[in-house]
Amino acid sequence: MDLNLNRADYLQVGVTSQKTMKLLPASKHRATQKVVVGDHDGIVMCFGMKKGEAVTVFKTLPGQKIARLELGGVLNTPQEKIFIAAGSEIRGFTKRGKQFLSFETNLTESIKAMHISGSDLFLSASYIYNHYCDCKDQHYYLSGDKINDVICLPVERLLREVPVLACQDRVLRVLQGSDVTYEIEVPGPPTVLALHNGNGGDSGEDLLFGTSDGKLGLIQITTSKPIHKWEIRNEKKRGGILCVDSFDIVGDGVKDLLVGRDDGMVEVYSFDNANEPVLRFDHMLSESVTSIQGGCVGKDGYDEIVVSTYSGWVTGLTTEPVHKESGPGEEIKFNQEMQNKISSLRSELEQLQYKVLQEREKYQQSSQSSKAKSAVPSFSVNDKFTLNKDDASYSLILEVQTAIDNVLIQSDVPIDLLDVDKNSAVVSFSSCDSEVNSIMLLDYSYFLSSFVLNQIRSIEGQYGTLQAYVTPRIQPKTCQVRQYHIKPLSLHQRTHVIDHDRPMNTLTLTGQFSFSELHSWVVFCMPEVPEKPPAGECVTFYFQNTFLDTQLESTYRKGEGVFKSDNISTISILKDVLSKEATKRKINLNISYEINEVSVKHTLKLIHPKLEYQLLLAKKVQLIDALKELQVHEGNTNFLIPEYRSILEEADHLQEEYKKQPAHLERLYGMITDLFIDKFKFKGTNVKTKVPLLLEILDSYDQNALIAFFDAA
Repeated sequence: MDLNLNRADYLQVGVTSQKTMKLLPASKHRATQKVVVGDHDGIVMCFGMKKGEAVTVFKTLPGQKIARLELGGVLNTPQEKIFIAAGSEIRGFTKRGKQFLSFETNLTESIKAMHISGSDLFLSASYIYNHYCDCKDQHYYLSGDKINDVICLPVERLLREVPVLACQDRVLRVLQGSDVTYEIEVPGPPTVLALHNGNGGDSGEDLLFGTSDGKLGLIQITTSKPIHKWEIRNEKKRGGILCVDSFDIVGDGVKDLLVGRDDGMVEVYSFDNANEPVLRFDHMLSESVTSIQGGCVGKDGYDEIVVSTYSGWVTGLTTEPVHKESGPGEEIKFNQEMQNKISSLRSELEQLQYKVLQEREKYQQSSQSSKAKSAVPSFSVNDKFTLNKDDASYSLILEVQTAIDNVLIQSDVPIDLLDVDKNSAVVSFSSCDSEVNSIMLLDYSYFLSSFVLNQIRSIEGQYGTLQAYVTPRIQPKTCQVRQYHIKPLSLHQRTHVIDHDRPMNTLTLTGQFSFSELHSWVVFCMPEVPEKPPAGECVTFYFQNTFLDTQLESTYRKGEGVFKSDNISTISILKDVLSKEATKRKINLNISYEINEVSVKHTLKLIHPKLEYQLLLAKKVQLIDALKELQVHEGNTNFLIPEYRSILEEADHLQEEYKKQPAHLERLYGMITDLFIDKFKFKGTNVKTKVPLLLEILDSYDQNALIAFFDAA
């Protein structure tokens, strides 16, 4: 059965955070529901739809930015009390808008996530989790990494409290009281948690999670251990997941899974006979989806998916058909309704234009007066700079609440831009000098408020800052700068397990430094390390290189740090950077290292498949024209061997890949050259004069000849 949904924009509020829009329960089955939404202006707004118009039920005064909005009430009754988290305060409202609760938690950090269950309140700030019952403190937990979301399994079904924290270090932490029962490793940093089917599924223990790199999974949280049910990999390279909900939009009696992503994608997954999710519908919006709910808002009897977006639009994807089958009388009525709507929109537009003129005149007068202070218009920017494991490159996403005029990207380290296809911008490159790359990207669209730059490739060992200057299409012209640190080991990603049987090189640092000082150096060198030093006297982090699959183990305490890697270049980079950081702080470091010769051959074997693929690609592309001529001459490809047939079938893809080949080959040659230089650097030998000879061997690549060259030199 096909799922056809039609878009209807309801209204726009201020900029919204993740999970700040809900539908209040309906009075009867498939009756229209009220929408309640909170924004960055601190306003809570509740509205319903009447004859195609949004009618406000209540609207609060502005205040602190609303970070979360949840519904609550007595267990096993309709959840129609509205709770918001703003700063360190929780406020509660009835469905009519009367405030009945103001609870100041006195947390030192702003609340980032919240879950309500009866009289229990589960909160998390950046690193702190708190559980309150009837506004009295019950339990507390300090996490080693940032907490992105918090949830509790349904108490009414399990008769016990099982809070679960989604932490940035790719772990779900299951709690009992103030203690961790067990930890669950997930395939990416989890950004959102939700109960399966809204109630924990058949067992009451089923928990959905979504990650910042776009993966989705279901885990059963039993008392002793987790059971992984299914996982959806992000094969289409879509955005990170910000919100999920369960609702039967297909109408087959089984609740479907609704997913909202930070690239604007809305997805609907149905479940097959084996309870595996199958994608049934997707729709792209122009900005990130911060909240998603299933229900009925626009018209009685028509189910829909309601979403809120970053800039505050509340939009429905409804099952109500756009063109209705109707008789002549109904058609006249429909036309009259449309005419009324058009005339009301026209008058609203005229009022807005008049208001804009008034405000512009007022601004001109105030800015020209001698006492005037500079009135720079403020605007919100939502940004995300993340490393993609699949292709070992970074992607930068910028969102503004209004249309973007232009974005200037400036980097003080060499970067490759492999793909600017996802944004409809005019691009011009300008190099300021040999040290700095500057890239100007101009977006002439009046409608786009988001900017995506995919496949930013950095080189490990070269570190610095990438800056984005964002200028929106507003008057007077103003600009905001966002900075992103490209770290010395920028292609490394946190992991929880490594292969201890690999040949490892070891770097050991000793000296008069504190635990927090060495931790700050590790934060400077590696991505995905929490800025706050972890609890305890000693800590171990594991990392994996997303490009080569080499690994790094770092263990450190006060006065000592031990770093192990199967890649000599990683150890060399760490040695250089940590020495420089210690010198800056005037700290004496004693550095010792153990080099495992076998690790060089091991790293070359890891590089081999990538290098071989690129060289084979060139040979395949050279054959394409000749094979196409044969195909035209013979009329079909049946006479060709399977290998040649597959080259013809994939011709477009191969040619597209080949365009990027110079950058890929240069990168691989660079890694092999660094490996060669670093191997001998630790022996005290300078082999830079032999690099041209190495490049000659690479041009006529043979794995055995390359290994022999490394051994002979």
